[in-house]
Amino acid sequence: MVTHSSGNHAAAVACAAAWHGIPAWIVMPKNAPQVKCRAVEHYGGKITFCEPNVTARAETSARIQKETGAVMVHPYDDDRVIAGQATAAKELLEEVPDLQAVLAPVSGGGLLSGTCLGAKGLLPQVRVYGCEPERADDAYRSLNSGKLQRLESSDTIADGLRASLAPRTFSILQKHVDGILLVSEEEIVATMKLVWERMKIVIEPSSAVALAPLLRRGGLEEIGMTGHSQKVNPRIGVILSGGNVELKW
Repeated sequence: MVTHSSGNHAAAVACAAAWHGIPAWIVMPKNAPQVKCRAVEHYGGKITFCEPNVTARAETSARIQKETGAVMVHPYDDDRVIAGQATAAKELLEEVPDLQAVLAPVSGGGLLSGTCLGAKGLLPQVRVYGCEPERADDAYRSLNSGKLQRLESSDTIADGLRASLAPRTFSILQKHVDGILLVSEEEIVATMKLVWERMKIVIEPSSAVALAPLLRRGGLEEIGMTGHSQKVNPRIGVILSGGNVELKW
């Protein structure tokens, strides 16, 4: 198998390949966090580093696929990967069936597409919002303009959200997502720290992006909800997508 990823999908593919006793060639940007690189190597993945942009990832993966004959397991532009991502929302709604909204991070759009399909397949009236760094806002721009916008590279701290939507995921989101919420780098860091300290859950910056909008003033209003006017607390689910972060002492 061959894929390109900044880390989370890369580790998953390397792990799956190890279970089946087959090789995995993993293309990673050269600025990928070391903790994610170590995970891929631990599972036996063969890493090839590339320049930190979308074109380099795709071109390097295509070259390796041609040289090795490996099957491409795209991190988001694949119906089977999207269906797999949908299981997170499915399990969430099976456990908490009366949610009014679900928030998930968006990068290439695989997880958010799956979240839309999984959540609305079980609960058609539920609202689904994508959450995106201000420094990597191609999904926001794409959905607002009605035309796919490319993001070649980004320096956001949310390293797992530096990819761009594909035509496949863009099409799904146009039909099903209720909006994209942008968050600043400062909000991402503050949210990650709060979850660590209060919830005792280790999440990475890309995960914090999905919770950050709810913690700011006016966050509920952004998704059409106000707990005060309803006299009840709104029921909102958040998809935490990864916890691969470098912990230095």
